[in-house]
Amino acid sequence: MKSSSVSKPEKLRVFILGASGKVGSILVQRCVARGHKVTAQTRDAGKLVAGFNLDIAVGAPADKAFLEQNITGHDAVVVCLGVDHTGRTTLFSDVTRELVDVMQAAGVNRLVVITGIGAGDTKGHGGWFYNYLIYPFITRHQYADKDIQEAIIGQSSLDWTIIRPAPFSSRTTKKPLHILTRTPRNVQLRFITVEEVAAFILDSLENRTFVRQMPFIGHN
Repeated sequence: MKSSSVSKPEKLRVFILGASGKVGSILVQRCVARGHKVTAQTRDAGKLVAGFNLDIAVGAPADKAFLEQNITGHDAVVVCLGVDHTGRTTLFSDVTRELVDVMQAAGVNRLVVITGIGAGDTKGHGGWFYNYLIYPFITRHQYADKDIQEAIIGQSSLDWTIIRPAPFSSRTTKKPLHILTRTPRNVQLRFITVEEVAAFILDSLENRTFVRQMPFIGHN
């Protein structure tokens, strides 16, 4: 009788920007648990603790010298950055502009970035509460900059994936995740958990799925 075996994913060296945030912190845990080696970027050294397969890099994500010092030697970079205010921002485009240059120079080609509901053709597809209350009053300035961020990534030579999650929620469901690479006119994806987003990112890294695509993910 022939024995069957399941191939295990290649162990990766992953650099995570925004590693102490909601999605980033869960992604760090999942990557390390799967045997991947992680370098976790944070501005505050007190938010993360180094350990087996986990190094901490303290610095500003838009600092080109910081990126050059830390990115070389990794297999992939994941961007999980966020802002804690509703005003105008250039954080996402500033970081991405420097990051793309550094990655291309270092020969690190795999990039996975979270933007979200409101970027590109997902605008208006997050359900009534998000579309008419959250987006116009809380997140619209973020997404003005995230549109620029997505354009910078799309013009690069990298093997990128831009993930656009539905609004984050603690609500769970046993229904499968909707994964759309094009956004139909009438679709509304109203919620997703941060755990589901972290799992989707890790799967995209391990299996190199959705390269040069922008999956819109969530539940309706």
